[in-house]
Amino acid sequence: MLLTLMLGWAVAFSTRFVVGENSTYYNPVLSGWHSDPSCIHVNRTFFCATSSFLAFPGIPIYASDDLIRWRLISHVWSRDSQLPGISWNTTASQGGFYAPTLRYYNGEFYVASVYVVSTANIDVFGVVFRSTDPFDLGGWSDPVRFDTSWRIDPDLFWDDDDTLYVATSGVFLQTLDLNTGHMGNPIRIWNGTGGESPEGPHIYKKDSWYYLMIAEGGTALDHAVTIARSKLITGPYTSYDQNPVLTNRGSNEYFQTVGHADLFRDANGNWWGMCLATRSGPEYEVYPMGRETTLFPVTWEEGGWPIMEPVRGIMSGWELPSNNITITGLLNSDPDHYHFDANAEVPLHFIYPRIPPKFVAMTVNGMQIIPTRSNLTGAGQERVELTGQHGIAFIGRPQTHTSFEFSVDLLFRPQAVQEEAGVSIFLTQDDHIDLGVAFLDDVAYTNYTNYHPPRRAGGPRMYFRFQIQSNANNTVSRLIPVPEDWDKYAIRLDITASNTTYAFYASSVLGMDRRIQVGQAPARTVSGGSGSFVGSIIGGFATCNGAGNADSCPHEDIAYVQTWKYVGLGQQISSTDFVESCISMIT
Repeated sequence: MLLTLMLGWAVAFSTRFVVGENSTYYNPVLSGWHSDPSCIHVNRTFFCATSSFLAFPGIPIYASDDLIRWRLISHVWSRDSQLPGISWNTTASQGGFYAPTLRYYNGEFYVASVYVVSTANIDVFGVVFRSTDPFDLGGWSDPVRFDTSWRIDPDLFWDDDDTLYVATSGVFLQTLDLNTGHMGNPIRIWNGTGGESPEGPHIYKKDSWYYLMIAEGGTALDHAVTIARSKLITGPYTSYDQNPVLTNRGSNEYFQTVGHADLFRDANGNWWGMCLATRSGPEYEVYPMGRETTLFPVTWEEGGWPIMEPVRGIMSGWELPSNNITITGLLNSDPDHYHFDANAEVPLHFIYPRIPPKFVAMTVNGMQIIPTRSNLTGAGQERVELTGQHGIAFIGRPQTHTSFEFSVDLLFRPQAVQEEAGVSIFLTQDDHIDLGVAFLDDVAYTNYTNYHPPRRAGGPRMYFRFQIQSNANNTVSRLIPVPEDWDKYAIRLDITASNTTYAFYASSVLGMDRRIQVGQAPARTVSGGSGSFVGSIIGGFATCNGAGNADSCPHEDIAYVQTWKYVGLGQQISSTDFVESCISMIT
């Protein structure tokens, strides 16, 4: 099917500008971890926000003029001062920002979300950010906080009299004062159709009807979109007798967990929708990128109900908007090719699992990853600085292709047994796959059977370590000594992915003919598990594994990334169809 799909890709992008003809395109349009999309259309430009949970910077904002090429333009949460100390005070492993709603009103952009601090103590609060220019990297305001009483997924809807309403999971409706954060009394306006967890509400007014669209059925294989309507915003709401209006549950489709949708119109008046989906097939076992953003056309006749096209890898629908507006920013599908030096900047799409105690530093030797005492797992520790709650020294970018090549040139001179650096496919602190270089002595080598290098004095010997850290499975797969003549140069660490399998390699930058395959791991290792809401991030890390004091390691100048490359090779869009990345066809 490869040749056919490559031709289809070319045809889709060469004929989609013909007026009056339907378009053909591929899903997901925002590949990689991009869950809970909320999208709007403003002055011929489309904007989308997605969930970020604990990742920092958080709540990415994307812009597009054609609904297909999405460029990252800013993050709503870009500085600790917007919510001082909140990242380090968050105990929930999948806490942080849930399901933002992006809206535009009276010349300003607004993003509403909830921040989950703890699930055990039910510590959740709502926030609204605002900006007059979403392209301004630091232009999003400090938030107005409001009380949601544990309910999540706040929607924003301004009625004709300028009253602002917030709908939340449940489904409840309240007024909100943006100056004070004061909420009116909650009114339960709909229970959904009986599915689990009615959430993700969005309200639209069309043809004198208030339409209330929600997600229900949970976030896994029963996920679905349902809708109701009323003549009054406070209800009563009447459920559509053809619900659910969008779902892939009970099907053999490759795209599963379809739900949490938002609707909007283009400049021609055509309706579109964005929703999350998982490329897992009904087996729901292998989906390392988690929940991604997909596009579907919507038919919505006057006075009627919206009819939504089922989500698949190859879609056909309305004529796509013309890409006649210049939008600057990094395309989500763009490759990485960076050589870091003292004048470099951290790329906009690089993220941390939390706000780290110290950010990376650009130096003449490359991008310095300042190590933390906590390692990637940080489990089983009593001191908070060792748990990872105060941040870990990991920086990465989302995996955005089912097949890719990733490499870094790592300059690493460890000075003690505790010191370690490398690359990781990171889902959560419980689920990640690492290729590390650690300082070990003879005893440490023979006893290297858990994640923490034994703290023994020893000579300057380094070893590659390939490890899967998944729930209770805490095993070392392979240790290989670094060849002696590699010590003088940077070491290249490679990860390649082929849909369901990751392969890890190492070599000397000046000796590529001696490339060593260190190991392999199945992609199911970082699918779901402890990271059911998130997706894989690929990047580099450094740690001293508990040595030092407070938040500081004994040596903080040992790990430098000199070059960083990520190239997407293609996308699996069905159980049988694979699309090669044809960047030249769409630039």
